[in-house]
Formats: sequence, C-alpha cells, structure tokens
Amino acid sequence: MLSLQEAHKRMKIKKAPHVLVIHLKRFKYVEQLSRHKKLSYRVVYPLELKLGSMSEDADCEYSLFAVVVHVGSSPNHGHYVSQIKSHGNWLSFDDDTVQISEESTLQTFYGSSREHCGGNTDHGYILFYERLGGKS
Repeated sequence: MLSLQEAHKRMKIKKAPHVLVIHLKRFKYVEQLSRHKKLSYRVVYPLELKLGSMSEDADCEYSLFAVVVHVGSSPNHGHYVSQIKSHGNWLSFDDDTVQISEESTLQTFYGSSREHCGGNTDHGYILFYERLGGKS
C-alpha cells in the first residue's frame, strides 16, 4: 500500500547567475477533482537574498527587481501583472497601464496564511533577483 507524503526538494547552485529567477509552485493536482487547484499559501519572499550554503558562491547576494503576479482564483485562467523596480522606484505594469507603487505593495502578493483566503487572489509566483557586487 502506498502512502503520500509531503516532500521538500533541495538543489545546490554551482555557479550563481547574474539574474536568478525563482518560480513558486502555486498549484497542485487534486486527484478527486481531476484538475489543478491554485494554492494561496503565504510565501514571504525577501527583497534581499543571500544564497549561503545553497551555492558554491556562498557570499553572493541578490536584490529583488521584478515579480510576476497571477490574478485569479484558478491556475487555468486569470490575468498577469508585474511589479518591476526601475531607478529605485517600484512600478506596477497592468497591460497598458503603468503606475508608481510602494515597496510595501509587494507584501499584498505574498498570499494568505490560511488555505482558503476568500478575498485576495493576487499572488506573486515568478521572482527575479539581480546579483549584487558585479561578480559573475
């Protein structure tokens, strides 16, 4: 008899890239429904990131410069917007509308601390970090 378990996957980065792209898996397959479900769990991603023991370049640091956000309650439909840092300011891109946004706005895309969030369906799921210090 097989039993299902939660698992964690760990990887080591041999050579740290100039731009590090992290995809947060915000969906899961629900066997009983035979479809994917969007996950809204809370993921607090840092503005500054140190790889530490995850990389052979243990001292390398990154700064968040872009977040792709999925707006919608299902992984099969919705809308995409982006938050991008340019010249020290955060900008919100929504189709042909570009607005200045506050850095604190990023927190609204972390997700919910409860499984069924009910309200907010805007979740960051692709994070772009730029390596600091000029080494590559």
